[in-house]
Amino acid sequence: MNTNNIRHVEGEDHGQIMLYALSTCMWCRKTKQLLDDLGVAYNVVDVDLLEKSEQTEVTEEISKWNPGRTFPTIVINDDKCIVGYSPDELQAELKE
Repeated sequence: MNTNNIRHVEGEDHGQIMLYALSTCMWCRKTKQLLDDLGVAYNVVDVDLLEKSEQTEVTEEISKWNPGRTFPTIVINDDKCIVGYSPDELQAELKE
């Protein structure tokens, strides 16, 4: 994936957090807002805004973690995946 399409949001380091989102998804917006409110550093890519070839590449990456390929998909430290808007699970994971 072209790293120019990944937006880094500054904040407190809680490890490597990658948020795969859609620009039109309400739950994705809520997840971004939650991470912002928590002051967490993270990377985000809005998959629907990518070129078609990159969408395919990113979708394949997402399917490794989330075979349903639903949004939002959050990958933490290339170890843990949280699918959907799940504030309690996300906050618990960030406290570990």
